[in-house]
Amino acid sequence: MEIDFEQLEQRLGYHFTVQALAARALTHPSLEHERAGEGDYQRLEFLGDAVLGMVLAEALYSRFPEGSEGDLSRIRAQLAGQDTLAGIARQRGLGQFILLGRGEEQTHGRDKDSILADVLESLIAAVYLDGGLDSARRMVVLLFEELLDSPESMLMTNDAKSALQELLSARHLPPPCYRLLEESGPPHARLYRFQVLVGDDVAGEGEGRSKKTAQQAAANRALERFSAA
Repeated sequence: MEIDFEQLEQRLGYHFTVQALAARALTHPSLEHERAGEGDYQRLEFLGDAVLGMVLAEALYSRFPEGSEGDLSRIRAQLAGQDTLAGIARQRGLGQFILLGRGEEQTHGRDKDSILADVLESLIAAVYLDGGLDSARRMVVLLFEELLDSPESMLMTNDAKSALQELLSARHLPPPCYRLLEESGPPHARLYRFQVLVGDDVAGEGEGRSKKTAQQAAANRALERFSAA
């Protein structure tokens, strides 16, 4: 499989001087085992994890001067978590560029959260090695901008929607229903506002830069309401 570097660079917002670094960052160990000698992304993943953690800490520290150490640490941990990384990689369509061995290809490896997260970290390392810390910082901020702009969503229960459903079930109440109230902003910076209903009653409202974060925000408000009742 040939990598379309031009398209990859457009997705990342970065132009590689040494394309071999990007190629290695996209090479899964299953392929390296088949063609021994060209290297895979494992060492880059190790470096990328460290670069990502530092850049996120720096961004959170400067953006939220009132944030406590505990809050900032929790936000960074969730931003750098597998689910978040895989979601960003999936949104950018990075799966199509991953080089896989036959076994992983047959089991749909390019859509596995673990592989997508590893590849994103590896690409961050590749950019760091190719263009330096400033280039890596710019790319990370670009990729994480939406989440960095709504840190309150990172402080919610890991899955407020599931927690709400469990609470309602335990109280023998109807399951929650989510309704989109408003969608605003330009295409590159949409803002969604959702309402969560329990039966005919509005239990909470929330907004976010994605439908998922807006629904989680609404569920979190509902959890607060039911917990106080």
